[in-house]
Amino acid sequence: MAAEQAGYRLYQDLAAWWPLISPPAEYTEEAAFAGRLLRRADRPVREVLELGSGGGHCASHLAPGFTMTLVDLSPGMLAVSRQLNPDCEHVEADMRKVRLGRDFDAVFVHDAVDYMTTEDDLRLVIETAFTHCRPGGVAVFVPDNITENFEPGTGYGGIDGAAGRAARYLDWSYDPDPGDTWTLTQYAFLLREPGGEVRVVHETHRLGLFTRDTWLRLLREAGFRAAAVTEETTEDRRPRELFTGRRPPRPNQQRPAGDPGRT
Repeated sequence: MAAEQAGYRLYQDLAAWWPLISPPAEYTEEAAFAGRLLRRADRPVREVLELGSGGGHCASHLAPGFTMTLVDLSPGMLAVSRQLNPDCEHVEADMRKVRLGRDFDAVFVHDAVDYMTTEDDLRLVIETAFTHCRPGGVAVFVPDNITENFEPGTGYGGIDGAAGRAARYLDWSYDPDPGDTWTLTQYAFLLREPGGEVRVVHETHRLGLFTRDTWLRLLREAGFRAAAVTEETTEDRRPRELFTGRRPPRPNQQRPAGDPGRT
């Protein structure tokens, strides 16, 4: 996430509630689909960098198959992820600017990319992904919405936890000005403490919204071979449109043989 988004309470004092607000089990199917895309690189994929890894819920499903390095700007979310993913390396950094000095077989950017609200910020994240992607590797980006499929709507969720803790949320998303590159989501969180006290937290998140052509253009400008991919899901919602960027292999670089996930 970017510096200004790290200021949201959800990623600060509420970070410890994240496993109850958005449980890891809810990420099983989408992480499996993302894993299949990551394995379609033109090289064997073992080491994966995740930018904007948050509480590590996607990583908890991906890590059994990959060695993962997780980057996020929120110390609170990284603390949640360390409990869930103790064998992963965690790095506190801004995904627009981080430079780790090493590269990876693949780069994964889940919906934290939604917090890029300008084309310049989105370009910086894509450039970070390219810089850390080995020749023949792939980057996978998972925005929740693009301009062509955004619809205003509401959602809800949350679960009960141990010792009486519980969380519920309601969200309401809309686009105040279709002429710009961002939307708003209003969140209301109901948080029940072990003693039964319930508090309410409301905050507004600004989220980026870009056209398909913008995504593909920025990926190509960074040096990737770009493609749009429709998500496969059994959930009762509209499938998302994901984007992949393949970093061209070096001349004479051998593709992995016998990889059933590669197309």
